[in-house]
Amino acid sequence: MKKLIETLVNIYKIEDLRKRILYTLGIIAIYRLGSFVVLPGVDPMQLEALKQQTANGVLGLLDMFSGGAFSNASIFALGIMPYISASIVVQLLGVAVPYFQKLQKEGESGQQKINQITRYLTVVILLFQAPSYLANLHAQLPESAFVVKGTFFTISSVLILTAGTIFIMWLGEKITDRGIGNGISLIIMIGIIARLPFAMSAEFAARLNGQGGLVMLLIELVALLIVILITIALVQAVRKIPVQYAKRIVGNKQYGGVRQYLPLKVNAAGVMPIIFAQALMFIPMMFVNYGSSSMSGFAAAFADFTGFWYNFTFAILIIVFTYFYTAIIINPNQIAEDLKKNGGFIPGVKPGRKTVEFIDNVMSRITLPGSIFLAFVAILPAFAILTGVNNQFARFYGGTSLLILVGVLLDTLQQIESHLLMRHYDGLVKSGKIKGRGGFGASI
Repeated sequence: MKKLIETLVNIYKIEDLRKRILYTLGIIAIYRLGSFVVLPGVDPMQLEALKQQTANGVLGLLDMFSGGAFSNASIFALGIMPYISASIVVQLLGVAVPYFQKLQKEGESGQQKINQITRYLTVVILLFQAPSYLANLHAQLPESAFVVKGTFFTISSVLILTAGTIFIMWLGEKITDRGIGNGISLIIMIGIIARLPFAMSAEFAARLNGQGGLVMLLIELVALLIVILITIALVQAVRKIPVQYAKRIVGNKQYGGVRQYLPLKVNAAGVMPIIFAQALMFIPMMFVNYGSSSMSGFAAAFADFTGFWYNFTFAILIIVFTYFYTAIIINPNQIAEDLKKNGGFIPGVKPGRKTVEFIDNVMSRITLPGSIFLAFVAILPAFAILTGVNNQFARFYGGTSLLILVGVLLDTLQQIESHLLMRHYDGLVKSGKIKGRGGFGASI
């Protein structure tokens, strides 16, 4: 406790860091307030049916990512996921389309063009998703819930929903530029945290009604704490394993002008694969008006996130995206070239093409356990639900939510610690080294 108080005092002493944290908190407050602003023309007192619809299934996950804005029929109802979907498309184009490959090689100017294209594509996606969301509203809510009706309501609401997501993107960029941490990541995390009290209260109420009692609730809380601690330990450990491996294959060579090792990680992609995969799993809902009662076959299978096909597909997508994203982040040709320029080498491996092949093979092998780990954690909530845990509370037993909470929190604390250490203050832990995921914030 004394260490924590001293750290908070040190944070307050650093004017730039203090301003950044307060600015970030202010932006987050604006985002949370916006999630309660109901679409003009919708009666906020008649949203009970929409809240029941988002209590379970994939729509519950979507509501969690939007911080409850989806079930509130808010101006922020579509959240940040359309932007994530656009980012997926643009990054896939960067692999297949020469024009985007050229932009990626142009440095800062090219990245700015890519970001602009991503924003335009986000608007296009929103113009499809917004009408689908409105159709779901009409299907779930009674006619009396709509104070304003007709074409005017549809057009104005589509524009408002589109502007809402664009505004969230702008808030995220402002946090990244002038706040602390990565803005988009923090917005996703805050939305998830906002649903935790509701999930816990729902589980508490269920146990009080005789489904296992308070003893079972206590067991569940202990199990959740254990899962969180294991996830934190694994997220921090994945950056230690490759370093030890690199020590063995490279030794203490001067690489990049300083004493360091090959930049290889078991999970170089961070949690981006799980976010990308989750965004794709939401797409079928968009084409069936976000889960209408008439769903069957393919749509029904992908609306049940406790079902086999949903979790099987989700896990496969995570593994595929892990390899895909690692291939984007880690460039064996660049690493081999840097090694050669700085006098480094891998014992027993010839410089040039053989080194590139060796690094590529090593990355393929060490990425496999990382991808399987992500896939396993992602589908843990389904197993929790099968054991009787409340649907809302089970989403925090692993899954996208827990990985994002742990990863973003560690990354943000790492940035705060860097500010403290730069000004010769003690860090947030005794060792002075908090290991975040690295790459997640910058990637989005």
